[in-house]
Amino acid sequence: MASVFLYHVVGDLTVGKPELEEFYETETIGSAIRAIRESTECGITVWKRKTHMEMAENNDTRQQRFVGILTSLDVVSFLAKPQCLEDQDKAMKTLVSDVVVPDNALLKIVDPGIRLIDALEMMKQGVRRLLVLKSTVWKGMSKRFSILYNGKWLKNVDNSSCNSLSINVSAPSSAASSASSSSSSTPPFMRNKFCCLSREDIIRFLIGCLGALAPLPLSSISSLGAINHNYSSIDASLPAAEATQKNPGDPSAFAIMESTPDGRHRILGEISVSKLWKCDYIAAAWALANLSAGQFIMGIEDNVSSRWLTDFNNNSLDNGVESTRPRKISSTSSGYNPVSPTFGVGRGTYRGRSAPLTCKTTSSLAAVMAQMLSHRATHVWVTEGEDDDDVLVGVVGYADILVAVTSKPPSLSALTPRSIIELRLENHH
Repeated sequence: MASVFLYHVVGDLTVGKPELEEFYETETIGSAIRAIRESTECGITVWKRKTHMEMAENNDTRQQRFVGILTSLDVVSFLAKPQCLEDQDKAMKTLVSDVVVPDNALLKIVDPGIRLIDALEMMKQGVRRLLVLKSTVWKGMSKRFSILYNGKWLKNVDNSSCNSLSINVSAPSSAASSASSSSSSTPPFMRNKFCCLSREDIIRFLIGCLGALAPLPLSSISSLGAINHNYSSIDASLPAAEATQKNPGDPSAFAIMESTPDGRHRILGEISVSKLWKCDYIAAAWALANLSAGQFIMGIEDNVSSRWLTDFNNNSLDNGVESTRPRKISSTSSGYNPVSPTFGVGRGTYRGRSAPLTCKTTSSLAAVMAQMLSHRATHVWVTEGEDDDDVLVGVVGYADILVAVTSKPPSLSALTPRSIIELRLENHH
């Protein structure tokens, strides 16, 4: 296993991260829309309010206050319900607690000194966010683990810190207990200051350590077993509203597919948290409720009139909430001009902003990671074939990458000739 996982800690990834501002379940959907659009992710963490503001809060009670993660797909799916489209004013004032799916296991509170490998294991088990204490007392990254090299603790680490570290090194699963001991020794003026790390933050850190991960980054996603074949999909001719009737899983995305005469499937577009992140949520909800899946993604590509894919018009916002005046939405006003309810026009029609992010089974892990980060996407669809004949075979998401980077390095036979040359040159330098 790469040493970068053993001798780095999650505190290394918190540099420059803003302090967490809790978004409460008693806020409205209108407020949630603005919060999601202004967030650095496609979703926001939702919390219960503190019952006793004057009392100090420990990690256990803070963990209990976490409700779940609200995404753009959750909001659009809710607004697409018939009762919400009929009374948009009421829908926008609905409490977040009525929409968010409770899942307390999606977030874990950890000590900044926990090893990166332990954080990766948590995320491989389904954790989406890590809440990390921001503290000026913490001495920094690998120095806390220099005992592994020097045989003794650093002089600038006190006994209480050593005890906490002993827990992390000998029993990684005791992250929660070490976090509690750390927070108890934190000065009062530094308490309750946390930042949130996502899986994207982990990937962004790892792509800066490609040399230490060699030869994994140059290996194909196929040889690493990083391709997830259990993806969610909707046929282009079916109603887009099917996206509101089932859970897409992880990643939170539906592939919109077209069947070929030989029974294979090509991907035309997607309905996902990434695509809906910056959209006009009300118009997107109308489209989701009234159009087919193929027409829905065609609206994304309409550069002239696709109003719901552009940023919010600030004039339509009122104190962070979309205009409460109910508005009639039709295919014309929502920016959709579907040419036909049937689909046999070929994938070329769907090129442009609606085109899904794809890669090949032979693509390297490093290339896929770079694609995801550059496009701020939560996943990349995997295809086989050439041009319009390519067939969807799977998807690579955050969880798949985390499993791949911690797996056993493949043999050189799993690398392409070009990758082997690049690897040897890198090792030479």
